[in-house]
Amino acid sequence: MQPIDTDRSRRPRVAFILEHTLGHITHGANLQRLVGADPTIEPVFASIPFDATGWAGRLPGYRNWTVRAGLRARRALRAIRHGGPVDALFVHTQVPAILLQDRFRQQPTVVSLDATPRQYDELGEHYGHEVGASAAERLKWRANVRCFRRASAIVTWAHWTKAGLVRDYEVPADKVVVIPPGVDLELWTAPERAPRAPSEPLRVLFVGGDLERKGGLHLIDAVSRLRADGADVELDLVTRDDPPRADGVRVHHGLTPNSPELIELYRRAHVFCLPTLGDCLPMVLSEAGATGLPLVSTDVGAISEIVQEGDSGLLVPPSDPAALAAALRRLHDDEALRQRLGEGASRIVARDFDAAANARRLVELLGEVAGTRRATG
Repeated sequence: MQPIDTDRSRRPRVAFILEHTLGHITHGANLQRLVGADPTIEPVFASIPFDATGWAGRLPGYRNWTVRAGLRARRALRAIRHGGPVDALFVHTQVPAILLQDRFRQQPTVVSLDATPRQYDELGEHYGHEVGASAAERLKWRANVRCFRRASAIVTWAHWTKAGLVRDYEVPADKVVVIPPGVDLELWTAPERAPRAPSEPLRVLFVGGDLERKGGLHLIDAVSRLRADGADVELDLVTRDDPPRADGVRVHHGLTPNSPELIELYRRAHVFCLPTLGDCLPMVLSEAGATGLPLVSTDVGAISEIVQEGDSGLLVPPSDPAALAAALRRLHDDEALRQRLGEGASRIVARDFDAAANARRLVELLGEVAGTRRATG
């Protein structure tokens, strides 16, 4: 084991082990940019990809994401430690953290997550995830309880996640800090929005790689109903999938996170709609709120923490195109409501989902955690 560095004059060196899947990719990129520019710590980043290709992908154990992520995380941390002592460790999510638990004794560790394993199980059918046999689930639960117990602190994206940790994993509430992922307000905040002209169609924007899970097919149905009923509505879909052709629907492929083309679509839209069937806290909602768009979504996961009914948007039941069409009709017909909800979304995002402010909170927490090692070194 490496000796503890007792040089108090240098910045604390913090290893960031980041899951590189789905919405975590944008979160990781934001952390590398914002935390990487902070002068008070020396961050070193390692991304843990999901893919399992080649001969290794055919190994029975390696096909399990927890095993694959944990082994890759151990290799990444070993490489970081070869470059110098590590004063603290930040692991997002708990998946790569499970097989790193023995390393928690060598440096104080913060584990970060968007959803607990049991919360993910509840949403699992929409992710193609199945709950295992009771004996296997009990072993998984014990492994996660040990992981959370050994961590110095836990960061969650939402109060919903924190409640799940306290309720289901025996985690003391004061050990959990809620720090949402956030959005770069300098990049995303839009100029003041002009009212929609009477002759202008209502432009609805959807951003979601997995069109079916994110409710895109139900949204196409809802827009078709509105157009059949005489409403002047157009839909922009940003997705990797190929949806069925429909009048008034434009499909955009290949747009990357934070790209100027994507941001321009948000700024041209009048409403952002994500009628997702299964999600935790989609980052696209904070991006839409930052641009001043009213939000329409479903009350799953932690979404109600940003889409607050009547304040920043409207909530509809999942898999209900009729309710979705009714919500969009309200926003089509009521300019004042649309403006008020958009302003509310902007306020909530500026208060709770400012990526720069939340990165500073995270750095402060990591500095405190690293200080416990250096003080006892």
